[in-house]
Amino acid sequence: MPSPPPHPTSQDRRTAYWRENLRYLVILLSIWFVVSYGFGILLAEPLNHYRIGGARLGFWFAQQGSIYVFVVLIFVYVWLMNRLDGKYGFGE
Repeated sequence: MPSPPPHPTSQDRRTAYWRENLRYLVILLSIWFVVSYGFGILLAEPLNHYRIGGARLGFWFAQQGSIYVFVVLIFVYVWLMNRLDGKYGFGE
């Protein structure tokens, strides 16, 4: 009869948890960078051909859009971290 696979140690769980947390951070901060720097600065001229709420879209991304996206990303991060805490047993 084969023996069951070894249970991951506490250090292995912490390392996997941290690695997944860093992956989430890189993805979410990359999204924010693309929205704030890409849309607000690099692509502002092409986006300014469109309007949102009376403002040119490139200007809107530079002034408000990146802030809105950042707030949404905070809520997404909280949701992801709650799931991650439950997955690795680090819940409250």
